[in-house]
Amino acid sequence: MKKVLFTGAGVAIVTPFDENNNINYDLLGKLIDSQIENGTDAIIICGTTGEGSTLTHEEHSEAIKFCVDYTNRRVPVIAGTGSNDTAYGIKLSNEAEKAGVDGLLMVTPYYNKTSQEGLVLHYNRIAENVSVPIILYNVPSRTGMNILPQTYYELSHNEKIVAVKEANGDISAIAKTAALCGDDLTIYSGNDDQITAIMSLGGKGVISVLSNICPKVTHDIAASYLEGDAIKSAALQLEWLDLCNDLFVDVNPIPVKEAMVMMGINVGPCRMPLAPMPPAKREKLRNTLIKHGLIS
Repeated sequence: MKKVLFTGAGVAIVTPFDENNNINYDLLGKLIDSQIENGTDAIIICGTTGEGSTLTHEEHSEAIKFCVDYTNRRVPVIAGTGSNDTAYGIKLSNEAEKAGVDGLLMVTPYYNKTSQEGLVLHYNRIAENVSVPIILYNVPSRTGMNILPQTYYELSHNEKIVAVKEANGDISAIAKTAALCGDDLTIYSGNDDQITAIMSLGGKGVISVLSNICPKVTHDIAASYLEGDAIKSAALQLEWLDLCNDLFVDVNPIPVKEAMVMMGINVGPCRMPLAPMPPAKREKLRNTLIKHGLIS
């Protein structure tokens, strides 16, 4: 059985910006502390929710290094280093390795995309050039690229490829992947509304957007299942389902950053081309936060 990087809830942490649109490292440190204090099991830095695509190369590497140093081994740190350019993905990954990350989160190639055969070549080439474990990231709604169960099976033979963050929303395909790969590929939910469902198929937890504002709730959804209380896990999943959905009423991470600002955590806006939420969507999100007692 391959090494499991973490079980439970990992936060796909936002990148806070200051009034000059630079990374607010003071606040990032406070966010990391709050996550760990509230039970978060891993920090995922510079992923989609962390706006890795609009960070400069220097910012990307600096944010990863800061997160590793600040977390100081309290929980695993996993860095988003995926690219649609295999060579650049290797470069980012090597820099993250030098910073001391515990794992890499690598999205499928986007825009240029590739074939299933190309995915195998892409990920195996990266794995040949890194020494830390790789979590594949499948999010077809953003990339236009889907990893098929048979492709997961092929990739699971690589010792460096240990897990997937699965956000394709297709429970049947996830079941096939779990059946094919068994212990050779850990599955994490990439959708907050499917944590319990994916764990019922053998998943080990979630890489979560919800954790940014509800770290303890998200931790408890996953931890309850891991502790054998599927009924409690499902009840929590359903109780918070509306907020899980409303955090995606606009393009992620626009809503979660808006929610954090409403809650008094000034993480700043998203970088362009992401735009502020329209008033109707903001009001919908605000009402859901009020319903759950997160704001008054």
